[in-house]
Amino acid sequence: MSQLRAFLAVDLDDDLKPKIYRIIKQFKEIDTKINYVELDNLHLTLKFFGDIDVEGLDVLEKSIQKVITDFDSFNISLKGCGAFPNKNHIKVIWIGIDEDKLLKDLHDKLDKEFNTLGFDLDKKFSTHLTIGRMKSARNKDKVKSLINEFSEVSIGEMTVNKISLKKSTLTPSGPIYEDIKIFEL
Repeated sequence: MSQLRAFLAVDLDDDLKPKIYRIIKQFKEIDTKINYVELDNLHLTLKFFGDIDVEGLDVLEKSIQKVITDFDSFNISLKGCGAFPNKNHIKVIWIGIDEDKLLKDLHDKLDKEFNTLGFDLDKKFSTHLTIGRMKSARNKDKVKSLINEFSEVSIGEMTVNKISLKKSTLTPSGPIYEDIKIFEL
């Protein structure tokens, strides 16, 4: 059986990318090892499926369609900067999502539906936009200071009017994401 690596996501509006790029640019000025997400790959992950059978895509797409019939488009605000698991042990640098109740509701309903298909429920779901993964503790204090400086930064608002089922192909130069199917809200 043929497999592909897949996830469900909300793509970032293009007009917000320059603001996020300016933040990333400041992190790049610090002498440390951070792998940054390409601007075209910025997204909010709703569900990471991992490797799935291509033959099962129809069932997955029907499940997504079933859930999203209950949702209309809605707005979210991108605000703040933080780190996972925390600022003292930085693995992931993220931009936060404010006014995210509808986004969480969408995730929760999708997650329950995917669970009926055999996928594990997400133990920890946090609405965020990953901008980089820290690979070294070098100059961690400078990174932490910049995260604190951007902790309340307002990026802007966007409308969530579609979600994308994506294929992820891992390459030495970073992942390549391709839309399998786009679902309109």
